[in-house]
Amino acid sequence: MERRLAAVLAFDMVGYSRLMGADEEVTLAAHRRHRRVLFAPRATQYRGRIIKFTGDGALMEFASVVDSLCFSVEIQLALRDENEGVPEESQFRYRIGINIGDIIPEDGDIFGDGVNVAARLQEIADPGGICLSGAAYHQVRSKLDLTFEHRPQRRLKNIAEPVQIYSVRLDEKAERLSTPPPPAASTEPLPPRRRGLAFRMSAVLLLAAAAGLAWWQPWTRFMPSAPFERIAYPLPDRPSVAVLPFINVSGDKEQDHLAEGLTDDLITDLSKVSGLFVIARHSVLAIRETAATIQDVATELGVHYVLEGTLQRSADRLRINVKLIDALSGLSLWAERYDRQYRDLFAVQDDVIGKIISALEIRLSQGERDRLARIPTDNLEAYDYYMRAEQEGFFYSDVDTYRRTLSYYQQAIDLDPNFANAHAGIARVAVDVWRNDYNFLWSAAVARKIAYDAAGEALRLDPSNARAHTVLALLQLVDGRAAEARNSARQAVGAQPNDAEAVGSLALILAQTGSRAEAVREMERALRLDPTPAPSFQLLAGIVFYLAHDNERAIPLIEAARDALPKAEPAREYLSAAYMHDGNRTVASAERANLLKLFPDSNLTYYSYLYDYWREDDLAYHLDGLRHAGLPQWPFGFEGKATDQLREADLRRLVDNKTWKGRHKNGTEFFQYFDKAGNTAYRSANTNITGLVEIEDDRICELFAGYFRNRSVCGFVYRNTSPDEPGAQYVHVTPQALTFFSIEQ
Repeated sequence: MERRLAAVLAFDMVGYSRLMGADEEVTLAAHRRHRRVLFAPRATQYRGRIIKFTGDGALMEFASVVDSLCFSVEIQLALRDENEGVPEESQFRYRIGINIGDIIPEDGDIFGDGVNVAARLQEIADPGGICLSGAAYHQVRSKLDLTFEHRPQRRLKNIAEPVQIYSVRLDEKAERLSTPPPPAASTEPLPPRRRGLAFRMSAVLLLAAAAGLAWWQPWTRFMPSAPFERIAYPLPDRPSVAVLPFINVSGDKEQDHLAEGLTDDLITDLSKVSGLFVIARHSVLAIRETAATIQDVATELGVHYVLEGTLQRSADRLRINVKLIDALSGLSLWAERYDRQYRDLFAVQDDVIGKIISALEIRLSQGERDRLARIPTDNLEAYDYYMRAEQEGFFYSDVDTYRRTLSYYQQAIDLDPNFANAHAGIARVAVDVWRNDYNFLWSAAVARKIAYDAAGEALRLDPSNARAHTVLALLQLVDGRAAEARNSARQAVGAQPNDAEAVGSLALILAQTGSRAEAVREMERALRLDPTPAPSFQLLAGIVFYLAHDNERAIPLIEAARDALPKAEPAREYLSAAYMHDGNRTVASAERANLLKLFPDSNLTYYSYLYDYWREDDLAYHLDGLRHAGLPQWPFGFEGKATDQLREADLRRLVDNKTWKGRHKNGTEFFQYFDKAGNTAYRSANTNITGLVEIEDDRICELFAGYFRNRSVCGFVYRNTSPDEPGAQYVHVTPQALTFFSIEQ
């Protein structure tokens, strides 16, 4: 492998997306002019080589650090003069990073840490400024009379060792270095890589024609023949796209959700196309915080194409700018400006989807055409409420977020009862409440019915609704209908093959129905679609790997979810068991202790009821891990003595037209009445419910409709010998509670 020492320079326009949103034509014209008048002639003057353009910036190589710094000073001084008197928000400025280091030339491009450090230095340079690595500074400090400012050493993203950093002050010393501007380039020089690639592509096409090749994949036309070394993931075998969050340039924060909703809908629609590979919403939102350029987006998400745009709304007018960029070449494949009425929003979305599919020459099946042709709702006010709900990020949320989300979905349905996506949204919240026994919103029976009804209504209105199929699959799984659950989950993925939520849910269902190897493959696919997943999705992925007995991959994912969701009890639960199975008893015990702080009633018997739909070996594996981590069998670690346990005859006397009066271990006082016919009524400060009771095998078994997923829950009664509750005659222990009571006379 050839290596050489070189000075590497990276530059990029500051606020490119914002400037494009304000005026796309002016920004593009300015950038082209800078390339022609500044960058190209100064590169020639200082013997620099433009390796490649990256949309709004470039990567360059110089034989000398001195030349690279002289080039940079000339560029920044010229731009400073150009910006004089221009309002700051309208100025065109660049950041420049310079490093010297080992590079690997290949196929006209350059790779290696020498390149990566320059790119990271560019990101942290001041607008209109120049940043150098310590290695570059030591090469020029005695050769150029410039003012250098030392900045604190810091770690740069994806760079193993901390880097010494210096910046250059553009003062009188810098101005003395300036030279007359060379003549502008008559044509913009094409980077050597592109010229070589164009030649190779011609040769490939000639050879293909000679061999009688009947088809050609258009998305390979700008791809290097060697792998793109800095890319985080291998490129998929089909066109891969990331839709960056549209930027709201209206100056009105109230329109942010409209820009976010447009982004979501474009991702959702593109996800329905099997011939594409589409990155999930959360990952593109996350990358927005770290990626400085389109090239960064592509390399960190592992995609070939990036869609970016802006949205501006004024009253009933809507202006949308959209551009599809080949991130590997920096070329724009297609761009469009829409100036329409707000009511034409869906028509704009359809046109954008159509233009992307056309630009990438994707062939659609009839089913895909039908799904893409479906308009979600004719009512834009309903659509507005739906988008607000989708932005809440409600999984594993607090009760107020859940209620606000449901309110938005319901308002959308009130305005348009035929809005399938809104019904599916309610179903998704309801199934989460039911599966995880979140009684603070609805009882289990009510949540289950709402989930079934809402999913059924969504599928009646739109038989290909992926989220509704996913909800149905989860309901069927917990109801013990494994084959139906797998079928519904596969239908969801078939309807939206790029939907990470649908693929991840399929993985969970496969894992819990015995297909561990397939579950792992599907979860790996889901994580490739969503490489920077939300915490709730990290937890889901961790559970799938845990059920597949792959704790090496499960633990980091669940830990990340735990750190982001400190009140999420399942993260502590699964970590306790996973660490125990991994042989780390100390950490397993610590996670068990944290679980008991969050959920003091937590116990093995509760989980045996909660997961009674699991396969027997999976449930045994989970309970065994929790048991060895130290989780008690009953709430609060209660252990009754056999000599104190009440048997069947005594239990019948306790529930024969009797009233219990007492309090829970957590301090809640209660009354519970039993009649002779097997009915019971329970009352506390916050609860007033009725149910059924029966005695079996020396246990009291109770069923309260709508609670604990409508399961009959059995427990034991002991004579009370606890010094903590001296006034109580008995102790009643169930999977859900530990209570002390006496018979009211």
